Amino acid sequence: MASGFETYSVTMRPLLLMTVQTPVEDVERIMAAVTAITPLVMGAYDSNAFVSGPGTERYRPLEGAAAGAEADIRSRPGVVEVSFELPDDRDLTEKVVEAVFQVHSYQEPVIRLQSILASRSKGHDDRKNPNRWWNTTGDWKGRSSV
Repeated sequence: MASGFETYSVTMRPLLLMTVQTPVEDVERIMAAVTAITPLVMGAYDSNAFVSGPGTERYRPLEGAAAGAEADIRSRPGVVEVSFELPDDRDLTEKVVEAVFQVHSYQEPVIRLQSILASRSKGHDDRKNPNRWWNTTGDWKGRSSV
C-alpha cells in the first residue's frame, strides 16, 4: 500500500503530512511562508491546511532556554496544530521546514512529518450527489476563518 491505490472515485497517493504546533497568532505568518514556497494544491483548491481547535501546551524552560531556566512548569493556552500535505520531495520539504522555523515564534518549534496516503478525487461529475455541500445547506464562505 505504500505506493497508493485507486478506487472508482479516489486515488490514494503517498504524501507527507506536516504538523506544526503554534500559538494561534502565528498561523497566518506560518501559512504565508509555506504557501510562498508551495501552493498546497488539492484538486481545484489551493492553500489547503487544517487548523485544530486551541489547546494548552505544557513545558518547563531549562538551562539554555531563551527565557532562562525555571523551576515551575508553564502552561500556555491558545496553541493549535496546523497540518498540511506535501509531496514526498526532500528538497521542497527542507525548504518548508526551514521557512516554518524562521517565522515561528518559538525557540524550539514542534514540527512533525509523517508519511501518509492521502485521497485525491478523480473529478467525476457528481453535481447531482445529494450529499455534496452545494446540494445541502450551502457554502461556508463568509464564515470566520483562522
